[in-house]
Amino acid sequence: MRHRLINLVAVLLGTSVFMLADKGRADEIKVLASVVMKETYLELVPQFEKANKHKVVTIWSGTSDIMKRMKAGESVDLVIVAAKSLDELTQLGKIVSGSRVDLVKSGVGVAVRAGAPRPDVSSGDALKRALLSARSIGYSTGPSGVYVAGLFERMGIAEQMKPKSKQPPSGGSVGEMIAKGEVEIGFQQISELVHVAGIDFLGPLSPDIQQITVFSGGIHTGAKAPDAARALVKFLTSPTAVPVIKKNGLEPG
Repeated sequence: MRHRLINLVAVLLGTSVFMLADKGRADEIKVLASVVMKETYLELVPQFEKANKHKVVTIWSGTSDIMKRMKAGESVDLVIVAAKSLDELTQLGKIVSGSRVDLVKSGVGVAVRAGAPRPDVSSGDALKRALLSARSIGYSTGPSGVYVAGLFERMGIAEQMKPKSKQPPSGGSVGEMIAKGEVEIGFQQISELVHVAGIDFLGPLSPDIQQITVFSGGIHTGAKAPDAARALVKFLTSPTAVPVIKKNGLEPG
């Protein structure tokens, strides 16, 4: 009897140790993320990995491609995309209800090729004149591009813009198009323009026409490492992240 009791205690202790070790294990976190946060994220994630021992594997893409992949049934642990799109995915049952955390706020910026004449973009009226004079215009397929296309409509210049507008593939860089001379003037989220070589960043859209987009993170319903993904989100919204977020043309969410 005593021998059996000792064996039982040993088994229970072993199980407890295993459970504790399993709870503290390092996980691989698979993330599908909008490129709007890329520079900020690439600076912060190595710090997270070092502190938490988890490994983060990230797929970068644009909003339309993220939505397409999610609707097609792709499974990840964490999705980072515009809040409006994340809410749509939640309604579709792709994101855990209540898991949305707002990470950053982003405004739309405008740029031209380095050394090119710098048009006046200090107001909506000034920008309208610059657009009518421009030979070619670039904007994304993501939230900033959707907004810019709507802005053209409100300005009453949509028809004039159509033949001279160009868009990169989902997740592509408008800044690189500008740098290569493919377009004369371009629009994208500020954080996606400020680091591009070969362009002159003219600044954000003026306050009278600016659009602020919130980008959020949510846990996928098929997540294999949901707790580790939540830990990553917590780190990305910690005080440590704030100066990095602001340095890269964003504001905390």
